[in-house]
Amino acid sequence: MITSLLVANRGEIACRIFRTCRASAIRTVAVHSDADENALHTRTADVSVRLPGTAPADTYLRADLIVKAALTAGADAVHPGYGFLSENADFARAVLDAGLTWIGPPPEAIEAMASKTRAKDLMAAAGVPLLTPLDPDTVTDSDLPVLVKAAAGGGGRGMRVVRQLISLKEELRAASIEAESAFGDGTVFVEPYVEHGRHVEVQVLADTHGTVWTLGTRDCSLQRRHQKVVEEAPAPGLSTDTEQRLRSAASTAARTIGYVGAGTVEFLVSGDRVHFLEMNTRLQVEHPVTEAVFGLDLVALQLDIADGTALDGNPPTPSGHAVEVRLYAEDPAQDWAPQTGTLHRLAVPEGVRLDTGFTDGDDIGVHYDPLLAKLVAHAPTRAAAVRRLADALERATIHGPTTNRDLLVRSLRHEEFTDARMDTGFYARHLPDLTTPITDPYAPLAAALSDAHGRSRFGGGWRNVPSQPQVKRYVMAGEETEVRYRHTRRGPEADGARVIHADARLVVLEVDGLQHRFDITRYDDDLLYVNNTPLRAVPRFPDPTTQLAPGSLVAPMPGTVARVAEGLSVGSAVEAGQPLLWLEAMKMEHKITAPVTGTLSALGVVPGQQVTVGSLLAVVEAP
Repeated sequence: MITSLLVANRGEIACRIFRTCRASAIRTVAVHSDADENALHTRTADVSVRLPGTAPADTYLRADLIVKAALTAGADAVHPGYGFLSENADFARAVLDAGLTWIGPPPEAIEAMASKTRAKDLMAAAGVPLLTPLDPDTVTDSDLPVLVKAAAGGGGRGMRVVRQLISLKEELRAASIEAESAFGDGTVFVEPYVEHGRHVEVQVLADTHGTVWTLGTRDCSLQRRHQKVVEEAPAPGLSTDTEQRLRSAASTAARTIGYVGAGTVEFLVSGDRVHFLEMNTRLQVEHPVTEAVFGLDLVALQLDIADGTALDGNPPTPSGHAVEVRLYAEDPAQDWAPQTGTLHRLAVPEGVRLDTGFTDGDDIGVHYDPLLAKLVAHAPTRAAAVRRLADALERATIHGPTTNRDLLVRSLRHEEFTDARMDTGFYARHLPDLTTPITDPYAPLAAALSDAHGRSRFGGGWRNVPSQPQVKRYVMAGEETEVRYRHTRRGPEADGARVIHADARLVVLEVDGLQHRFDITRYDDDLLYVNNTPLRAVPRFPDPTTQLAPGSLVAPMPGTVARVAEGLSVGSAVEAGQPLLWLEAMKMEHKITAPVTGTLSALGVVPGQQVTVGSLLAVVEAP
């Protein structure tokens, strides 16, 4: 029996696995990079082992160091989580060769599905339906659009949609560079791109005694950058025949490669047509929705299977519907740019499941994925589950870096989603409407009244002479706004609102006969939150040294300069929107484009250079 488990991962998934281990009385071992020395998963484990360095290549991707850590800590099993080495056959072999129990499929099964091109050949031979890859050299206009994909890895890295034949060569090159950087394998391939397809997957669970469960379906069609954002189980709107074909194909895929443990077979569904995409030979990020619907703990079942336990002949009967969202520290309105900083507060209402790798006061750094948490709602019907999750998200307290929370709430309430008419092009169609800033016009007034509280011995600052309006300025949703109010013998007054109550922590305003409460939370002299709206006070005398020349491009996030556009140098003529360079941060590449048409007058970085937020990257001078 497994008595001590090392999780070869970090963050949310490590904490999730540790939770099951505690319930099963299994001792836990964490590994951590220097950046994660005080991370929640490190603090949660019974013991932890340091992996020197911060870069994944030096830490969480070092199979030798992780196996050594397991032996040093006295662990007798290793769970890979998802990402990093979870689908690395050589790592699985190293764990087994060290005499440890591997919580995952046999290395041969991982290897069979590791290359998407080889996996497609295997599935085609087994009769699993799929999209036929295209020869890049023979692609014509009639084949467009096409999708360039990395043969190794996942998570949207090394993927490009190509709609113009002239750009295919450059996109193949860019995808190969990204895939080489992310997975150490720059092999890419091309297949038809289905415009309005749905991403549907089947959870499989197989034991060592020949039993294979298919645990329903999941829809993961809402994606940004080919990475999932909203997932649900079961996939809505599928015909009985389509669902049966999906489950049959998934079972065939698992049996064909001798699969053991938890895995996911992913498909593209277009109408009644089903196409195999790939198999993830690990636990998926979205596994909680399947757990909720089937009443299972998939991690506990993984451990049981690794111990040799046989599954029952049939899985449990599913019940209800579950929906999950991924809460990211990112700004969807700014090309999904990841955000860093202190997570001051994260609290969600009761009634939903919260899986996270952070607690209040933790730092969101630059080295890893910007996933903050997953929120899951389960209810008897899809409509009830969606409504419950949207409400919980809206009411959640999230103070810290910008997140995709508002986007998620709007997505869950969008008629295409509520009517189950979504597909993988959802955000391409609706992103501008979904990212319009949501602000409360009275939040700055509440902030100003809170700031003013206690500044005179009478609390309101009233004098028996006519007073000039009090003026405060704040930045809210990227825009500067000005607030004016007056002190009177009755207390503060403002146009359009009656002040019912005002102190440092609570302001109550009456607007058009309705009373509104504003809870005020401060984190430093300038930053405060009015409910969930962050505001930053504008200094009366701005620092002139912070002003930049027109056309300056600054780093929107900390990261590494991945590459500079080919042939670009000072003096080059550039067009507005033209890619100039790419930053790599939090496992994604971010394109930096020219703000105007003009001349590149300065280029302040080179590939491989580390930059911080606000670092000057380049300057484009308009004619």
